[in-house]
Amino acid sequence: QVHLAEFGGGLVQPGGSLRLSCEVSGSIFSIYAGGWHRQAPGKQRELVASITNGGSTNYVDSVKGRFTISRDNAKNTMSLQMNNLNPEDTAVYYCNVDLGPTAWETPVESGYWGQGTQVTVSS
Repeated sequence: QVHLAEFGGGLVQPGGSLRLSCEVSGSIFSIYAGGWHRQAPGKQRELVASITNGGSTNYVDSVKGRFTISRDNAKNTMSLQMNNLNPEDTAVYYCNVDLGPTAWETPVESGYWGQGTQVTVSS
């Protein structure tokens, strides 16, 4: 059974940094593509960063230049480095992955979600 475990959330002061990790277990396949989403209280969940099977990355405008998404297929882990955090980044962050060989045109399995990790930016 595929399981996604998220790590790295917490409380940080404005201007600080956090690194979120999403570790995939229970599958013979590596991370094909994925994304980090966040949901703040009273707001809709939004996709903040994504990475394709080819390694291309995309970011929502509000995090460009501050957040970096990456993937380590050897460890089957996807990460989100978050720098220069501000209170508007406060939210529960969720990872979402598709699994399969990155050289293939489509993933083998899709739509797995992590349990979410709280990020709070406050002085």
